[in-house]
Amino acid sequence: MSQQYMRERARTPGVLGYLALTLAVGLFALARPAVAAGPSRTVLVMGDSLSAAYGLAPEQGWVALTGERIAQRMPGWRVVNASVSGETTAGGASRIEGELTRNRPAVVVIALGGNDGLRGLPLKQTRANLDKMVSAAKAAGARVLLVGMRMPPNLGKTYTEGFAANYRTLAETHQVALLPFLLEPIAMDRGAFQADNIHPVAAVQPKLRDHVWPALEPLLK
Repeated sequence: MSQQYMRERARTPGVLGYLALTLAVGLFALARPAVAAGPSRTVLVMGDSLSAAYGLAPEQGWVALTGERIAQRMPGWRVVNASVSGETTAGGASRIEGELTRNRPAVVVIALGGNDGLRGLPLKQTRANLDKMVSAAKAAGARVLLVGMRMPPNLGKTYTEGFAANYRTLAETHQVALLPFLLEPIAMDRGAFQADNIHPVAAVQPKLRDHVWPALEPLLK
């Protein structure tokens, strides 16, 4: 036998061992369960400046704080904040289909109406816009949390009571979750608001998160 032949025979076990190891690693990788590339379910929040963290850093707002809590307690979920400062229910109704298509949420939080009330817009119009949003979210297969607002008494008893009733009526009609008043924990505390007396300061945003959480958490299960 030639020396070349003997050298090739001597290398064969090492080559075969390398191939066997490579094959074993590949089979092990195939056998491992697939790991999700990222969050699989989305909470979409559609609100106005109260949800868009007006006057604050985005990460200070109650929506971002809620997103942090969800990430810690419920892996596989994420929060998309599609809130826009100054948004009315008409604006939300015009955007809802696009947001649903883009984000495919499992849960939709609708926190609009405050700007309608401050402008004295007709209650029937506000209700129709919110109805459109709730209907669209449900049609897309999402669970809905409707977050209400209250109006100051200077708008008159008929308007303020009718405004609050809109949310109750819609929640009952569509059988969706309702949080009657977003600002309830801080409404009577002047120090909880910025200079405009409308938008909450950063220090009370955790209170709003904690207020929303009991209504939102059941929808994530």
